[in-house]
Amino acid sequence: MQYLLMIYGAEADRASATPAAIAAMSAEYATFTQNIVKSGHFKGGEQLKPSTSATSVRVRDGKTLMTDGPFAETREQLAGYYVIEAKDLDEAAMIAAKIPGARTGTIEVRPIILMQQEDLQRFGRAS
Repeated sequence: MQYLLMIYGAEADRASATPAAIAAMSAEYATFTQNIVKSGHFKGGEQLKPSTSATSVRVRDGKTLMTDGPFAETREQLAGYYVIEAKDLDEAAMIAAKIPGARTGTIEVRPIILMQQEDLQRFGRAS
């Protein structure tokens, strides 16, 4: 089963971090990513730009409303994600616990419902 590991952290902490602390954390993430690639768990993932670059889109009464910023005000913002393959939630949680950001932020683990081939064909995404 595939899982989405969403990495939440306080952007203010990163903004106030020293260049050395940022370099050390980047090195930890590189090592973590290399390890899950080698283990076969890695399916994808990226770092996200700060929440100040986000746009929230809502449709109300047929009108599209765009708002600058994330959907909700929170102390922690979505900073990045990994998509992994794991046998079950326990294995996914063990992998999530190794993400460097878990020590200072939160990692949300959520199962992914994969579209079936016929769904992909219906939506024009099949090869």
